[in-house]
Amino acid sequence: MSINQDNILSKPPVTLGILTRVPGSTEVFVAELDGRKVIAVFSNSGHQRGAFRQDDGAKISRAAVLSKENLLPLVLVLSTSGASISDGISALASWGKAAKAMAEISGIVPIIIGLTGPAISGPALLLGLADIVISTIDSYAYVSGPSMVEEFTGVKTSNIELGGSHIQASRSGVTALEVAGHSEIIESISEVLSYLPNSTNSLPKRTDNTDDPNRSCPSLSTVIPVSPTGSYDVRTIIEELSDNGEYLELRAKWAPQIVTCLTRIGGRSVGILANQPQAMAGTLDIQASQKGAKFVRFCSGFNLPLITLVDTPGFLPGKDIEWRGMIRHGAELAFSYAACSVPRICVILRKAYGGAYIVMDSKGMGSDIVFAWPQAEIAVMGAQGAAQILMRRASDDERLAYQESYRETYLTPWIAAERGFVDAVIDPASTRAEINAALEILITKKERVRPSKHANSPL
Repeated sequence: MSINQDNILSKPPVTLGILTRVPGSTEVFVAELDGRKVIAVFSNSGHQRGAFRQDDGAKISRAAVLSKENLLPLVLVLSTSGASISDGISALASWGKAAKAMAEISGIVPIIIGLTGPAISGPALLLGLADIVISTIDSYAYVSGPSMVEEFTGVKTSNIELGGSHIQASRSGVTALEVAGHSEIIESISEVLSYLPNSTNSLPKRTDNTDDPNRSCPSLSTVIPVSPTGSYDVRTIIEELSDNGEYLELRAKWAPQIVTCLTRIGGRSVGILANQPQAMAGTLDIQASQKGAKFVRFCSGFNLPLITLVDTPGFLPGKDIEWRGMIRHGAELAFSYAACSVPRICVILRKAYGGAYIVMDSKGMGSDIVFAWPQAEIAVMGAQGAAQILMRRASDDERLAYQESYRETYLTPWIAAERGFVDAVIDPASTRAEINAALEILITKKERVRPSKHANSPL
């Protein structure tokens, strides 16, 4: 990895107009990361711990405008103790303008934030506006700090316990990648950008590929356990499908029953969203739905073909999860898929039951091509659940006999294939080749523009 001149954290190679270096202020400049030009923002944490002043918001706003005008990614390396008390309301208004400017370029150019220290109070919300947040392990972020938490709740806590990088990566989902230090921040930003175009108006660069896109993957024929309740790591499948086995997983610690990653197949950048049977049997809950929805919209915004690997028994049942809005958040995932305009390929690996089958990019949601492995189970519910409902008054022997009959009759991909809900039942070993062939067909897919102002998504 090479960075123009010293590096992005040192003296900038270009100073842009009014965005000059002011002591204690944010620096904005053009930088190159492995030959990719970006608009870079660097907050100086050495002055008042990076307190956010009035001119800082103006510079971030200006940087966002430059990103949009030049169709270049916006990269922010931040460490801020919050709005400057000495600047008062002007500082608050300033970060509000910065938030507005970032919101206006969202989905137009990639927004990547590297968090190297604190992000406190209002300015912390800028992290939520980014496409990708990469944080050092000693960083922390929160809207209300430990003293306020103790005052209102009586619970003592620390900066790290309240909003440390691990918390943001595993509990809130704000952080997509954790790294050791400053230099790793830049390397990770460069790696993420290697999968992305400069803007929504262009395609990701196709790389030279030494891995045969039609390579057979015989190990995939035995990856699914014989037992219908057996577990496996879906990342072994992703590794087999990816060029040279390389992929970049995002938000690995948050909602681990869903895996989201960037990879390449045949040199093309793609996004993969997969159920993870190793965690909660791959069931969908609120966090998994949010994680999936955000990733689908990210892929759709930056022209990354989306591959969905399905193995889920359904949505997680429970009173608490229903009270907290499973309907709304489950609908987020359905909404994101329905609005997704990039090439979409779905591969049903094993279980695809009920509403979870629908929202995981089924043919009904508009998936372009749906494949299924021979052991796929596509149904309203599993055999045991069906027997409990339909044979509730039967004896145990009759119920077991019905389960076996149900499994042989309905838990196969052939009925779905006969009715057009599955395009092909494929040999697992040929999955990479089948996906590559589908991409060759779908890569020229055209987006249909909505006539309305915007849709009202179920946030």
